[in-house]
Amino acid sequence: MKKKRLIIRTVILAVLLCAVGYTLYAQFFADKQKVSVGDKAPDFILRDVNGETHQLSDYKGKGVFLNFWGTWCKPCKQEMPAMEKQYASYKKQGIEILAVNVAETNIAVEQFAKQYGLSFPILMDKDSQVLGAYGIDPLPTTFLIDKNGKIVDSFIGGLEESKIKEYMEEIKP
Repeated sequence: MKKKRLIIRTVILAVLLCAVGYTLYAQFFADKQKVSVGDKAPDFILRDVNGETHQLSDYKGKGVFLNFWGTWCKPCKQEMPAMEKQYASYKKQGIEILAVNVAETNIAVEQFAKQYGLSFPILMDKDSQVLGAYGIDPLPTTFLIDKNGKIVDSFIGGLEESKIKEYMEEIKP
C-alpha cells in the first residue's frame, strides 16, 4: 500500500514538474509570435474606456498609429501629450491613433486620459490578448499601419514629438 502511494505521488510530482518546465520554456525561450514590418497587422476587437467597440480592420483606408502603453510607464507619460498634439493635426488627414492600454482598470485609464487631455480612442486590452498577438515587450511599443493594413514600421520605447510627426507623415494615406 505504501509503495503504491509512493508511485502515485512520484507520478503526480513528475507531471507537475513537466508542466512547470514547459511553462518556463514557453515563457522565456520559445519564439514569440512577433509581427514584423511588411506583415498584415493582426486584426482585433477591443472596447474603449467609454464601452464602444473598435476593430482594427474598420480603419482600413486610414493610417493607424497603434500604441501599446500603461499609466505607470514613464516614457508613456512623456509621449502621450505629443501624440495628442499630432493627433489634432493629422486626424483630418486620415490618421487615427489607437492607444491600447494593457491590463489596467478603467478608472486608472480614465484619470490618466483626463489628466493629459487625450481625445484619441483608448482601447482596453484587459486580458493582454492583443499584446500577445503583437508580441509586445516592453511598453511603450508603437506600430505604424498603412491604409492597407500593413505594418510599415515599429518602435519600442518612448517617442519624441518630432519622431511622432515623422511617423504620421509616413502613414498618411
